[in-house]
Amino acid sequence: MTDATIFPQLEIPDTLAAGPGPGNTDLRVLQRFASAGVADHMQADVLRGMIEAKLMLRQVMGTRNIHTFGVAGTGWSGLDTLFSAVMPGDKVVAFVNGTFSGIDGLTLRMKAATAEELAAAPLDPKPASVVVVSVPHGQSVTGEIVEKALAEHKPKWAAMAHWETGSGRINDIQGFSDACEKHGAMGLVDAVSSLGVEDFSIDDYPGVAGWASCPQKGICCLPLTYAPVSFTDRYIDSLKKSGARTFVHHPILEARHWGIIDGKDVEKGAYHRTHSAYAVAAFHEALRILLQQSVAGRARSYAFHEAALRDAVTAMGCKVTSNMTSLVVLNLPPALAGREAELVASCRAKGFGIWPTLSEPVQVRIGILNLLNQRAITDIVTRFAAALNDMGAGIDTGPVLEGLQRHYDTAVAAE
Repeated sequence: MTDATIFPQLEIPDTLAAGPGPGNTDLRVLQRFASAGVADHMQADVLRGMIEAKLMLRQVMGTRNIHTFGVAGTGWSGLDTLFSAVMPGDKVVAFVNGTFSGIDGLTLRMKAATAEELAAAPLDPKPASVVVVSVPHGQSVTGEIVEKALAEHKPKWAAMAHWETGSGRINDIQGFSDACEKHGAMGLVDAVSSLGVEDFSIDDYPGVAGWASCPQKGICCLPLTYAPVSFTDRYIDSLKKSGARTFVHHPILEARHWGIIDGKDVEKGAYHRTHSAYAVAAFHEALRILLQQSVAGRARSYAFHEAALRDAVTAMGCKVTSNMTSLVVLNLPPALAGREAELVASCRAKGFGIWPTLSEPVQVRIGILNLLNQRAITDIVTRFAAALNDMGAGIDTGPVLEGLQRHYDTAVAAE
């Protein structure tokens, strides 16, 4: 038997996370995570933290839904919980306009496929009961598109991403909700990129029966903590009748550990999974910070700083095609077209974490999650201009930075 190989201690340096997510976790959240005591998942303070987080989450999401809580894991854990009520043979219409709504569509095809349909193509089933409405990359799903599809197919479920991070496009949530209400469909919304970034209340969209988000974007927590979800009574009633082919991501079973039993808040929940005291402490603090800043306040800040970044990259000769406020998706200047992957790799090698799009056509994505200050935006603009110039763009950065400074000076003067 050979000696075991012991690798050196892993050191991970700080990087500027300027992509679509994960975002930059607040130092207060990291402190709560690191300073939590070693406690089991049923310790009184851990359970109290979960109850308080559940109540704060309802405020953040703008809802009276009792079934509002966090699913342990990443955003995909929340989305899997959201889609758990979709059963084989259920009629579904899914709207896809980018990478992540595309994965949502694949998940729904897997959920709704019969045993025979799944066996025929286990990783890419084509169930007869699912209609995928594809909208080209860089375009938004409109209310008119949703209305036409639901009027034609009359599904039980309709699914859409609120903000599609793959292309940086905002989809029409009002039109989606209205069409779901009109045609009796239960809407399922992927709010991974919008919750905590845009100012909205989910109860204003009665056609949507279920929502799922993630911990590490607008909530600004660590990726492996809690993915927010919220379900209406109609969704829960449907789930009670159909059941779900899951234990771990079963919304009713998950809710019990958060003190939600039989549609009511109770003092003590029932065991479902082993929760982390560290994750609870971090999630609790992230929600506290968001409520202290207010959802509306943070939304205004995102809009202001995104406008600054948008104007700066446009001044460099880039064309912005996104309309999200936490993410700028752009085409490079014509002379650099086709070199997107090279640019991104060069930036990431220098600790500047921007991203390409993951579907065609390839574009560059620059995010500002929890980077809502002049210093951070100036750093992003300076690094991006330098990276373009390293590839021969020949950008005069002086006027770009002067324009950026005017953006912030104008805000100061207005105050």
